[in-house]
Amino acid sequence: AEAGPFRAADLTEVIAVDPTIRLDIRYATTNNFTGAKFYDQPKAFLQRPAAEALARVQRQLSARGLGLLIHDAYRPWHVTKMFWDATPENLREFVADPARGSRHNRGCAVDLTLCDLQTGEPIQMVAGYDEFSPRSNARYPGGTSRGRWYRELLRRVMEAEGYQIYGAEWWHFDYQDWQNYPIGNATFEQLESR
Repeated sequence: AEAGPFRAADLTEVIAVDPTIRLDIRYATTNNFTGAKFYDQPKAFLQRPAAEALARVQRQLSARGLGLLIHDAYRPWHVTKMFWDATPENLREFVADPARGSRHNRGCAVDLTLCDLQTGEPIQMVAGYDEFSPRSNARYPGGTSRGRWYRELLRRVMEAEGYQIYGAEWWHFDYQDWQNYPIGNATFEQLESR
């Protein structure tokens, strides 16, 4: 068990803060690395300061005709445990150890990419979301120069608003205060009924 003190959790639905942010919540579908559905609803929750920072990123990107497309945000701890159990040992660098919990479990991590602001079509990056390969690395030198440029733009705008990229996954960003929030296990339905 973790020892506090922790801030009170204030998990907020991201689109309630900025409805122009788009969602493609992969774990509410079978279009993910496991091929199984883990969420009943395609929702994205974050701690309020993290969600507000994303809204500021969205405003910056909109001037370029771009927007954010979220694949995952807050993740209940029991889902992290299921990921760990389903992942072969040689690929576990790509999933969080449930013994320590995940920054997603704290509502302070988000998996996202860029999209066309008008159409919502994802921008082509160097690697796909949840692609367990060296191409997923935030500094992978291959791919197209355009894909690397967009990857770098995403990193810059996210870091300017208090997020830090996770080096093994270009799409994963942790909010600066993640260690100040407890690990959560509430389902999306439980969060909505508060």
